[in-house]
Amino acid sequence: MWTILIGLVLALLLIAGLWLYTPDKAQAELEAKYLRDARDMVDVAGTTLHVRDDGPADAPALLFLHGFGSSLHTFEPWAEALQSDYRVVRLDLPGSGLSPPDPTDDYTDTRNIALILALMDQLGIETITPIGNSIGGRIAWTLAADHPARVDKLVLISPDGFASPGFDYDAPAEVPPMMQAMRFALPKVALRPTLKASYGDPSRLSAATLTRYHDLMLAPGGRGALIKRLEQTVLTDPAPRLARIQAPVLLMWGEKDQLIPFSHVTDYTGVLKDSRVVSFPDLGHVPMEEDPVQSLPPLKAFLAE
Repeated sequence: MWTILIGLVLALLLIAGLWLYTPDKAQAELEAKYLRDARDMVDVAGTTLHVRDDGPADAPALLFLHGFGSSLHTFEPWAEALQSDYRVVRLDLPGSGLSPPDPTDDYTDTRNIALILALMDQLGIETITPIGNSIGGRIAWTLAADHPARVDKLVLISPDGFASPGFDYDAPAEVPPMMQAMRFALPKVALRPTLKASYGDPSRLSAATLTRYHDLMLAPGGRGALIKRLEQTVLTDPAPRLARIQAPVLLMWGEKDQLIPFSHVTDYTGVLKDSRVVSFPDLGHVPMEEDPVQSLPPLKAFLAE
């Protein structure tokens, strides 16, 4: 009897494992679907980045930086609306989107900023306005603090930086076992609740957007790179760095943000020298993706100042 029960349990576990197991997708398959032009894959400082560079080469330059698990596609509507007046540069961070894992295995902010500066030099861009969401926001404000001569203005969308649950200053983040399991199991049905939590109104998450996130998170080596990015994240008290920023700053935040609460905005305004806030009562963590029509005008007004 026990032998039969044990055999049944093992069989059920095997079936569950086979159902949950999610292999990588082929890079060629993903590029056929999401790569606009082969020339958008750019070699930079020892790695390859997926970069889109649109608009007049001599126009003021904008640099869009996405959040964890996302890609440059999250800014697509904004980029299309802005590229007639600005040079719009977007990139997939290493190991995200179509950018392959970094051969150095270094996913720290220091490495990211070195790549951004190298890319700016390759593109002939002296100064730029970084526009960063979540982790991309943390990279953006760090760039502005450490390299003020390369930054004109700064736009932070629900930025990461101040400690939140699971993160402590001066200590590596703890990556829970469920997150570690993502390397092997990431069915689309499991990703849906996480993405819905990024929206103020979950019904706005389209099937196409969910599919894009899922596809690109299954890029070869991408899930391992995402976990390494978390493992290598060591937050330090951001206040001293933020206080050094000279560029004017626009803070954009969805008041229904469940990932980085809107209440964090006062942490930034309390230390930034020149900042203004635009909030969206009905939007969440990714206002530029959830409702690009509502969220774009205040950005355009800030850029035009």
